[in-house]
Amino acid sequence: MKILVLHDQNFRHIKTKHHGRGKLLLTGEYAVLDGAKALALPTKSGQKLTIKRTTSSDLIWESLDMNGKVWFDSTISLFDFSPVQTSDEATSDFLQKVLKNAVRLNSEFLSQWNGFKIETQLEFPLEWGLGSSSTLIYLIAEWAEVNPLLLYFKTEDGSGYDVACAFANGPITYVNSPDEVSYTEIDFMPSFHNNLYFVYLGQKTDSRIAIKNYIKAVKNKAGLIKSITRITEDIQEAKQFKDFTGLLDEHENIIASHTGFKKVKDERFPDFWGSVKSLGAWGGDFVLVGSDKGAEETKNYFASKGYDTIIEYKKMVL
Repeated sequence: MKILVLHDQNFRHIKTKHHGRGKLLLTGEYAVLDGAKALALPTKSGQKLTIKRTTSSDLIWESLDMNGKVWFDSTISLFDFSPVQTSDEATSDFLQKVLKNAVRLNSEFLSQWNGFKIETQLEFPLEWGLGSSSTLIYLIAEWAEVNPLLLYFKTEDGSGYDVACAFANGPITYVNSPDEVSYTEIDFMPSFHNNLYFVYLGQKTDSRIAIKNYIKAVKNKAGLIKSITRITEDIQEAKQFKDFTGLLDEHENIIASHTGFKKVKDERFPDFWGSVKSLGAWGGDFVLVGSDKGAEETKNYFASKGYDTIIEYKKMVL
């Protein structure tokens, strides 16, 4: 399909390019759903969205991976946001849900029946689990000029920390309790960051399934919330590497004891000399590794286990 791009004066005031950051959850996995304070890390890489007005009466949607290859495309009706054509039904269903909720929050959004060519592009591999969905919700919220967290809560059942990361300028603490949803940008760059690494486990976890498993398994929510909130606060103040990794280990032990989930270090890296902490849903995506040995020795250990994606803390975190 050929798309004619218009350059009329009436469109110039609309922001046509948006960017949202990816996310990693350092503390608070699962417990953040019940009101515990969490510490979240926006990543340097994220997702971009570009908007171009066209003569079409539909939305022409194209999603690119980090290498510029199309991984999803669709022609979307402006009447009900259903796909006229799509390369993936599940992605179209999600997109339709987000767009409908954006209109519910701003009735003027896409109300003029003007067609657009929308292009999104990831800056990280799709399988990494750094927030392809949460960044998309944020980007559509920006385009629709609505509150991104409100749009998230109308669309998803999670805590929303990942959307807060999408527009944060650095690490944040995040609370989603019955009384408040709040986020605070904090100054957080451990002096020992050269001893910290992110290791990709190569097994993307479905967060919706992980949340359901947590809800079934969790015991003593009040105690869990109190313990995880304390660790979140203590980890911000940790000045020594040993204190920091001790808190990571304590966090793993607490989540395991309250849920019965198995710790990733016990399952995959029992002979590793340092700390290994799950980030977000247990069992997949990235873990944070704390090692007091050199970078080469640390990376060689994980490579010997078949894990070749090992990223230094400062290269990953905004």
